[in-house]
Amino acid sequence: MSIVFSKLRWKNFLSTGNVFTEIDLKKSNTTLIVGENGAGKSTILDALSFALYGKPFRKINKPQLLNSINNKNLLVEVEFETGKKQYKIIRGMKPNVFEIFQDNILINQNAETKEYQETLEKHILKLNHKSFSQIVILGSASFTPFMQLPAAHRREVIEDLLDIQIFSTMNTLLKGKMQQTKEELMTLDMNIALTEQKIELHKANLQNLRTNNLELISSYQEKIDIEQAEHEKLVVEQKDLTEKMDELVKTITDKEKNVSRLRKIQQLNDNLVEKKIKIANDISFYHDNDNCPTCKQELQVDFKLSKMDDKNKQLVEIDEAIIKLDDEKKVALAREAEIQDVESEVNTYLKHVVGLTQKINICQATIQSLKNNIMHVEKQSKKIEEDASVLDILNEELKTHITNKNELAEHRNLQEIASIVLKDNGIKTKIIKQYIPIMNKLINKYLASMDFFVNFELNESFEEKIKSRYRDEFSYESFSEGEKLRIDLALLFTWRAIAKLRNSASTNLLIMDEIFDSSLDNSGTEEFLKILQTFTQDTNVFVISHKGDSLYDKFHSVIKFEKKKNFSKIAA
Repeated sequence: MSIVFSKLRWKNFLSTGNVFTEIDLKKSNTTLIVGENGAGKSTILDALSFALYGKPFRKINKPQLLNSINNKNLLVEVEFETGKKQYKIIRGMKPNVFEIFQDNILINQNAETKEYQETLEKHILKLNHKSFSQIVILGSASFTPFMQLPAAHRREVIEDLLDIQIFSTMNTLLKGKMQQTKEELMTLDMNIALTEQKIELHKANLQNLRTNNLELISSYQEKIDIEQAEHEKLVVEQKDLTEKMDELVKTITDKEKNVSRLRKIQQLNDNLVEKKIKIANDISFYHDNDNCPTCKQELQVDFKLSKMDDKNKQLVEIDEAIIKLDDEKKVALAREAEIQDVESEVNTYLKHVVGLTQKINICQATIQSLKNNIMHVEKQSKKIEEDASVLDILNEELKTHITNKNELAEHRNLQEIASIVLKDNGIKTKIIKQYIPIMNKLINKYLASMDFFVNFELNESFEEKIKSRYRDEFSYESFSEGEKLRIDLALLFTWRAIAKLRNSASTNLLIMDEIFDSSLDNSGTEEFLKILQTFTQDTNVFVISHKGDSLYDKFHSVIKFEKKKNFSKIAA
């Protein structure tokens, strides 16, 4: 992907006032930026870095980016295109502004600025700040040359240039997936163990329930047998007593007749006693009275004696009748006593029969209760067999867990293979191996073009090996500052060439800050200017320098910054 920068403007940024300073980044192939110290010529570096990455290029605290006089309305805008899409980034402070426009349409902003920035870097620029610094800018006091970066940062730059950081991202994502797979496998192992435990417990429980139910039914049946035997015994005993009682009752069927007889004897006796009293009164009357009390006539002696004799005869007859009735009464009373004895015996039997009936009823109730218990246990047994289907469900569940585990284990094996491929010594190293010879060839080509004849080689760990024509070995740190700058330039040009070759992070913009003002001698300057000519076809080079007078005629255009009334601006 090629990034073509076209416009950069800023205001209230560092020493710039409230009027936009604008630079056409595509106007010339080579542009010289000059000005006195503090005039603001290096502001282009910080403005571009702030617009794209939200931080200055140089070591400046972010609040210090605001113009100290206006102290508000800082705004930086940069325009560029990638492929056929036009982009415009607007970023500001007081108030804070961060907007990304694609083809004049604002891209939806996320709630988090960090995510919005990530969208810009990963999906639009496809270039992080470190790599941007290595291929776009060289020579600033804040710039860290590639050879001075730690090994990990060197690798990060190369991976970014070769567009293989995607493998690092994939590896990071894969690690998360592998951790998730590991946790899922642990969960499945736990589920399998739990399900197996459930199956064993359910089997044991079913077996215990079946055994207990059989034992309960057997126990209840034994009690039923005992109760039924007792019931039969009581029924037989009750039957015997009832038969005896019936026999006794048959012997006193004359009870009512005897009672009636006694009642009649008593009534006859009462009548005879009453009659006897009357006759005795009559006898006394005739004995004591000589005259009739009614008519007052005298009663004859013979008459009286005759009457008294008749009455005495009647008394004799009555006494004989009473004696006879008394004998009959004694017989009836004797029979009544016999009947009462029989009734007493019958009542005794009856009490036994009632007691036996109660016992029989208790036996029947106990037997029925035991039968109900057996029915309840049998229902439970049926339910147990129905619950046995839970085992089928648990076994299916276990089978599913095992299947899932096997599939997940296979997936994990694939992840482990992918992890091996995505590690630093995997596919990325293979790709880097292919480009290392090309990089070394380009580095040595650019070194030779600057009359620096050494054999410079980077290995796969991006450690340098530098040999002179006489095969003496050197390190980067063993060279002078001018020689180091030549190496830095060669690396910069190489990274740009590789980026262009890969079409991963190539850009039209190249900014060099004060590289003519420090370490390059006249010869080096001339060679460097020659190299710049090779970039003029599709590159816009900006060189910031104090040596303005001697370099004007070497560039297609010149921008001069000056400071008036404490504000930096481009001189007319």
